[in-house]
Amino acid sequence: MFQGSSNLSLDAKGRMTVPSRHRDALQLQCEGRLTLTKHPHGCLLLFPRPVWEQHREKIAAWPMQAKAWQRIFLGNAVDVDMDNAGRLLVTPELRDASHLTKEVMLLGMGSHFEVWDAATLAKQEADAIAQGMPPSLENFSF
Repeated sequence: MFQGSSNLSLDAKGRMTVPSRHRDALQLQCEGRLTLTKHPHGCLLLFPRPVWEQHREKIAAWPMQAKAWQRIFLGNAVDVDMDNAGRLLVTPELRDASHLTKEVMLLGMGSHFEVWDAATLAKQEADAIAQGMPPSLENFSF
């Protein structure tokens, strides 16, 4: 299970370095083979390939009414491999779609990661806090 946040920088070629605390687990789980795709909230989703393949099968089976959503998730999916330095390339199309600039945040979300433009994530989090917890979480506590 992946958790935690990492402040990362994209290099001039659009590569980001996966933090070492996740690298070993990703090598064991999927030999560094990952899949990136768009998310409608404005971030990218980064999956270990075996996890993505399970989701891909479910998404491909969605009914015709969900074709637009299939295009978002499947049509934008790109298989990427970590190089020996633990870097992965974010394609220009996905960087543009998620407004990724130099500073990005990698968030561990359990079975996968979200990749956010750092400024966009900060604004999203501030907006969420300002709105308060949704009713579905009213009884939540630690």
